[in-house]
Amino acid sequence: MTPLTTIYKDLIAKGDLHDDPVQRAVFPEFERLRAALAKPVRKTGFFSRRTPEPIPGLYLWGGVGRGKSMLMDLFFKSVEIEEKRRVHFHAFMQEVHAGMIAARKTGVDDALEPVGKQAVKDLRLLCLDEMQITDITDAMIVGRLFEMLIKAGVVIVTTSNRVPDDLYKNGLNRQLFLPFIGFLKSHMVIWELAAQRDYRQDRLAGSEVYFSPDTAEARAQMNALWSGLITDDVAPLTLQVQGRAVTLPQYSGGVARATFWDLCGRPLGAADYLAVAEAVRILMLDSIPRLSSDNYNEAKRFVTLIDALYEAKVRLIASAADIPERLYLEGAGAFEFERTASRLREMQSADWAT
Repeated sequence: MTPLTTIYKDLIAKGDLHDDPVQRAVFPEFERLRAALAKPVRKTGFFSRRTPEPIPGLYLWGGVGRGKSMLMDLFFKSVEIEEKRRVHFHAFMQEVHAGMIAARKTGVDDALEPVGKQAVKDLRLLCLDEMQITDITDAMIVGRLFEMLIKAGVVIVTTSNRVPDDLYKNGLNRQLFLPFIGFLKSHMVIWELAAQRDYRQDRLAGSEVYFSPDTAEARAQMNALWSGLITDDVAPLTLQVQGRAVTLPQYSGGVARATFWDLCGRPLGAADYLAVAEAVRILMLDSIPRLSSDNYNEAKRFVTLIDALYEAKVRLIASAADIPERLYLEGAGAFEFERTASRLREMQSADWAT
């Protein structure tokens, strides 16, 4: 089993990574988990595959762009077992919700129990990327589900932008979620990746992030930035918000890409855009049109989207029909759009999201 430090140094030598002592400091925790997972596990029942002593998982948190997902992926690929899975947290919860809907149709009293049994089947390692709780339903489900997984002997490694105590912060009925935070801290090692560099911002250093007019050249520049930012396989990301499905057509490692019409052409509201802002750290938005009374509803949604991204410090990369100050020149809402134009201009600065 090749040590992670060796794998890391090889990637540095190839120019794929920069050496970062803060990143290297977490390797002993990963090696602890690799050594534990390398040991054979005695099966003691359908839902109780356990090691003699539970293996504390790892909750890796820190600011955006610090390399959390990259480190988890290095670890995941290096674990030499078949019973492992790596998935984005939102996608995992989407599967859980779908499984519970199917279970309820069978008339079971507890729809989560069969979902939990299926989740732990032939699984010893679960890596969840970007754990965030924005919905009370998810808040209640995830607590029970983690208990099922850990009791079944599954090792959980997760990344998050938030320290556990800030999960579901200010959420509805948050007091019901607090026992899970205590459970999380008692069953996982909590590790802050306090790196000083934001490597995603480094990739954007000196790059234009707002392209107008929306020409073939602008789209080519957007495509080039997208290629440089994605770190994993690209797939749609669907967020469940108050019973609605909000889909980002392309997603990879915290970076999402959608068109104006994907996000503003549908009847979405503030809660939907807040969920998007929580789920991504960089949003590439293609083909923002000129705005007027002819597309007033879409324009209002765009204003709400920009407000959500701005408050959450999400980096926006966009192609548009014109510069911000000339996007909305006439019709109801044009005066109010001046604030949005100012925010769009501010969000273009190199140090805005740092």
